[in-house]
Order: sequence, then structure tokens, then C-alpha cells
Amino acid sequence: MMSMIFETFPVGPLACNCTLLGDEQAHEAIVIDPGDEVDRIHRRLTELGLQLKQILVTHAHIDHVGGALKLKRLTGAPIFLNENDLPLLKMMAEQAEWLGIATPETAPPDGTLADGATVGLEHYSAQVLHTPGHTQGSICLHFVPLKLLIAGDTLFAGGIGRTDLPGGNFEQIIDSIQSRLLALPDETRVLPGHGPVTTIGAERKSNPFLRTM
Repeated sequence: MMSMIFETFPVGPLACNCTLLGDEQAHEAIVIDPGDEVDRIHRRLTELGLQLKQILVTHAHIDHVGGALKLKRLTGAPIFLNENDLPLLKMMAEQAEWLGIATPETAPPDGTLADGATVGLEHYSAQVLHTPGHTQGSICLHFVPLKLLIAGDTLFAGGIGRTDLPGGNFEQIIDSIQSRLLALPDETRVLPGHGPVTTIGAERKSNPFLRTM
């Protein structure tokens, strides 16, 4: 019997949802969006006896990527980020200024999260869906057998990601959600980058941004 570990907790001043997904049998894990509080994330991996295999970043805003390099240094795990967000990664000082916080150290990712790529663990893999609009390199991770979508800041419960920051585009995010996310089954659970869990069906019915569809 396979046994999955799945924990999500808000990190940093903007309460970004950081997710730890582990395989208890293989003692391996991935971490998605380690924006901050890296010592806490690392401590949890240690407590659970899991070796970190991948650090996956849904987009290069500071609250999602800020702790990735520190976590890589602690664990040796490679960082994956869609290459369209490399310009944002280079803007870390400006991003830190917007929030009035110290600039975290960043480095180019070890690999890209290209559309259609498979990432994650052997028994818990995800398909990458490129969903530009919040940023040009925004991606969602679809764990098909788990009926789970890690949506980054593309889709929220009752909302969508903001498009007024560098790389944002309102028409594009609506198109991404319409063409990529609403194509998923209604029962798909959606874990957004901030706030509570929802489902594709609930958002299809009641999300005010998607009402016209």
C-alpha cells in the first residue's frame, strides 16, 4: 500500500501556500513554492525522514521563489521554473522593494517546467500546464491520479491572479484558465497559491471572473 504525505502551509508575509508532497515508502519528497520559512520546511522534511528530490516553483514572484535557493543549498535538490519567468527572477531586488523586505539570493533554475513535462515523484507525478497571464512563466501542476491541481497564482477560490505586475496580462490569464484549467474534470481539487482549496467545478459555476463562459 502506497502512503502519501501531503502537507500545505502558508509561508512568508504574503502567506504563500507551500506544499510538501512525499512518498513514505521511497522516503522521497518534492516541495512546491518554498517562498519563505525555509528552516521550517527543511525541519519538516527531516522530521518525516524524506529526501528532497525536486523544488518546483509555479512562478518567479518573490513570495513563491524567495526560499528556493536556500532550500536547494540545504538539500541538494534541483530547482525547476518555467524559463519564461527568468526575467522576473532577475528582478528580485525590485520585488523585495515592493514588499519592503530583504532581497533573497536567487540563481538560475536547474531545469525548466515546460508545458507537457512530467515532474514529481515516481508514484506521484504531475503534468506541467503552462498557464501564462499572472506572469509569462506561470505554470500549474496537474496530479492526474490524485485529481489535484496546484494552481500557483493563476486561479483562486473566487478569483484569479492579479495581472498588473510585470509580465501580467488579463486576456492571457482568462484564456489560460478557459483553455487549460476549465478543461479539467469538475471534481479536480484546486490548491491555489494563496487562500483556501476549491474545485474546478465550483470555480466554473461561481467564480465572477469566469461567469461569461
